[in-house]
Amino acid sequence: MAYTTINKSSDHFNTVQWTGNASTNAITGVGFRPDWIWGKSHTSGYSHQLYDVVRGATYSLKTNGTTAQETLSTGLTSFDSDGFTLGSNTNINASGHTVTGWNWKAGNAQGSSNTDGSINTTYTSANTTSGFSISTYTGTGSAGTIGHGLGAKPAMIIAKRLTGSAEAWVVYHQSLDASAPQDKYLHLNSTDAVGDSAGMWNDTAPTTSVFSVGSTGVSNGSGGTFVAYCFAEKTGFSKFGSYSGNGNASNAPFIYTGFKPAFVMIKNSSATESWYILDTKRPGYNTNNYYLKPNTSDAEGTSTSLATSLLSNGFKIENSDTSMNTSGQTYIYMCFAEAPLVGNNNVPCTAR
Repeated sequence: MAYTTINKSSDHFNTVQWTGNASTNAITGVGFRPDWIWGKSHTSGYSHQLYDVVRGATYSLKTNGTTAQETLSTGLTSFDSDGFTLGSNTNINASGHTVTGWNWKAGNAQGSSNTDGSINTTYTSANTTSGFSISTYTGTGSAGTIGHGLGAKPAMIIAKRLTGSAEAWVVYHQSLDASAPQDKYLHLNSTDAVGDSAGMWNDTAPTTSVFSVGSTGVSNGSGGTFVAYCFAEKTGFSKFGSYSGNGNASNAPFIYTGFKPAFVMIKNSSATESWYILDTKRPGYNTNNYYLKPNTSDAEGTSTSLATSLLSNGFKIENSDTSMNTSGQTYIYMCFAEAPLVGNNNVPCTAR
């Protein structure tokens, strides 16, 4: 049984929704001052919007593209004690539109330079309790190491070049390969299957203090500025794993996480398929999940062919779609808790 030292998951991760007003919009109810905010309008054509405390308010990234970060004075204008304030930007605050925002707590400050690696970070903001950090660094064009501040091995890393030439988002995940996941990568902005290149992570596994980058412009282009979001797995709070599809909707895989999921992101790493985000704040879960896709600006989807149940101790695939359950194919996931199955206070999590 999964015990955890994080009894209240919402102290470190939480999802909120709001209705856009095309004007100043103070969003509350997060429960903490968020350091990384990922928002998406449910309406088609509106890009995902990512903001973090290390880069600073008004600097926006979108997962459904390769462009450099934008300076948006009308995007997110401040990080607040219980949420954040938005301007009039239509991607994240269009009048009358429903928007979902996923929020993570890092170090609750911009942080300072981490000098553990051969490439010093400009800033690193780390939450060692929940296993999440944000770092910015300047690329060298030569293989090197970068300190992440977690004190534990990252299970997943999402990195993006912020300046200069347009570059893809690059993802490391500990389950991309059984023996050498550090050789592999995915792109968050595309449907591509798993790739193999030493240029991404220098074919070197992350350690408790650093992660490695190769010479490619995607993760370490000379003179470019980069951001890296690093995640270490924490019992009862987060899980970064994989499962094998069986193609049988009536007896599809159940994935044990040891907690009640609040957020699940899934990608078929074996084939050309989109990423899918499910959460418990949007209606339709159990079993007809509403979903959003990080690699597109598509509207929120509601297809019954992607039915999935989010349960008290994991999630259950309820379909045979190639996006989530083709026989013999591998699916990676990123999952955060709504509540632990059992915390260190021995209080069990209730089922849905």
